[in-house]
Amino acid sequence: MPDYHELFVSPGGNDRWTGTRASVARQGSDGPLRTIPRAVRAARAWRRQHADSAVRINLRGGTYFLDKPLAFDHRDRGVEPRKIRGNCRVGADGPLIIAGYKDETPVLSGGIEIGGFVEERLHGRTVWVVDIPEVARGELYFRQLFVNDERRQRPRWPQSGFCGIRKLAPGPEADSWKKGTNDRFHFHEGDIEAWHNLTDVELVLLQVWIESRLWLKSVDMKQQLATFDRFSTSGLSADEKSGSAWFVENVYEALGEPGDWYLDRSTGRLTYVPKKGETLGNTRFVAPVLPKLLTLEGTPGKNRHPEYIRFEGIRFSHTEWSYDAPLSGCEQAARMVPAAVQVTDAIRIGFHNCTFNHLGTWGIEVLGSSRDVTIAGCAFEDLGAGAVKAWHGTQRTTVSDCEISACGRVFYSAVGVLIGNSGANKVIHNHIHDIRYTGISVGWHWGYELCHNQGNIIEYNHIHHIGAGYLSDMGGIYTLGPQQGTRLRFNHIHHVQSRTYGGWGIYPDEGSSDLLVESNLVHDCNRALFNQHYGGNNVVRNNIFAFGGDGQVSLSCIEQHRSFTFCHNIVLFDSGVLFAPPHVGTIEATSLAWDHNLYFDHRRSRVTLGGLSWTKWRQLGFDRHSVVADPGFDNAQQRRFQLKKNSPAHRIGFQPFDLSNTGPRRT
Repeated sequence: MPDYHELFVSPGGNDRWTGTRASVARQGSDGPLRTIPRAVRAARAWRRQHADSAVRINLRGGTYFLDKPLAFDHRDRGVEPRKIRGNCRVGADGPLIIAGYKDETPVLSGGIEIGGFVEERLHGRTVWVVDIPEVARGELYFRQLFVNDERRQRPRWPQSGFCGIRKLAPGPEADSWKKGTNDRFHFHEGDIEAWHNLTDVELVLLQVWIESRLWLKSVDMKQQLATFDRFSTSGLSADEKSGSAWFVENVYEALGEPGDWYLDRSTGRLTYVPKKGETLGNTRFVAPVLPKLLTLEGTPGKNRHPEYIRFEGIRFSHTEWSYDAPLSGCEQAARMVPAAVQVTDAIRIGFHNCTFNHLGTWGIEVLGSSRDVTIAGCAFEDLGAGAVKAWHGTQRTTVSDCEISACGRVFYSAVGVLIGNSGANKVIHNHIHDIRYTGISVGWHWGYELCHNQGNIIEYNHIHHIGAGYLSDMGGIYTLGPQQGTRLRFNHIHHVQSRTYGGWGIYPDEGSSDLLVESNLVHDCNRALFNQHYGGNNVVRNNIFAFGGDGQVSLSCIEQHRSFTFCHNIVLFDSGVLFAPPHVGTIEATSLAWDHNLYFDHRRSRVTLGGLSWTKWRQLGFDRHSVVADPGFDNAQQRRFQLKKNSPAHRIGFQPFDLSNTGPRRT
């Protein structure tokens, strides 16, 4: 490794100093810089004079409040290794490093601190209030508030659960991707009242797999008719089976629970209900303002890229973003929501042991022609959207050994890791839990046209307790379109809970083809453990599927090709059916290949598949070497799925697999 030229930054520093000292000199004549942009400029100046000398920018602990995102471009890059024999890289190298200093934690914040609260009484309860002139003047508004490093909630109605649409109302029809969209509906009595500042109330509409955020425009209490300032993203429906549900936020009359806060847009007054132990002296308020904290952007047409840059031990916090009218949401996975960190047309960028929390957006998005971006050992928690988005045209993004939790706190349809039409990515050894929609989503094409989402590796991820009954049509792992070379292996998926239909474990959706689904443990989903909508030539082998809800394996459409091969799997259940009849098409020997499986229904000794008896199923040529028997797990009721030595699973060629290394590798 080359010697690094080290620069230091501290909230207590001074941009007139050299930045070459970690602390202030005794005479106060030199010390660390105060701002990160000043350090970046100093790094550029050093590299212009010392092209072979790498730079490390050390950030001392503390909070760096940003007035605009930090920006890196083609002038920011590390020292490349020596190149010999074409593109072979050998020898010493040194990325540009921006890192926390020693064990200190620098926080890059897109928020502002709010102070000046005074104590008042409201309905017999102590509250704190402060007037914010910028809000009253229309210069500032925020929907999130972080108090003592925790997210606090706006007053919600109802406080728990959801409301339904009583009936639809005639109104203008929007030019929408799904017909029937409009901007009003009739509500049930008591669900909406003539609240204070009605136009400050935001309705969150949950429909099938998306959410819409709609500001109330007017309410006719006589007709029980609510009208919004924009159209919902998808067609409104009063049918409970559609999964339509809603609740409202920022209701002044619902203010009262400890931790509640309310922002009055017209007066600029912020009201907060303190929690036990909080005092005016020990409580810190941060309101998010910026939508982004960090950008790395190249100019591919001129072959200019930020390249070979590494961020270590930094915390990214406090972003805010909302859809501008007429938009209220997007068609799937909150993909239109930006990220706190945006990597565009950049090469070999790394984020190691960083934390992304208290954000109203995604954590990181990789865009354009970016390639070889690594996100390793990072923690993503309390996010408005998802953790990582690798979008169309990017290549070789790696997300490994990360903890991803508490996502979708504003945009419920966001997923843990979203990969668009992008290839050769790795999502490995991550722990994904407590999110409102899908865990990992791969591909963005509905149908069989070849896209660029091949060769993705999704392995050793622990995905559990997702969905929580908010949305439908979701899964632990979800795929779209042709997937040549993509493999889903050694993942542990459990406790997937949809609102209505579609709480599946592994879900190859429209056109998903040539997938390898192997050696996964999937259990305790409220719908099927493996569900394929339509696709071709997928291989599902050597998996353990246990305790699905209404079914264990399902297939919506059978086409004029082989949909999938199902072999060497163990299926154990005590509710629903083993394999439900497809909605479209007829089961034929050419459309499916099933054999060498082990099935066991705790309720009965016989099984049925596709609506057929075991005998008729086998007469079609399926499962001729399969076994119906108790697989002999260590203790399946306690979800211990190790096989005993005398298990009949050995007779079907099942190969036991070890999931002890699933999730982040702590070394």
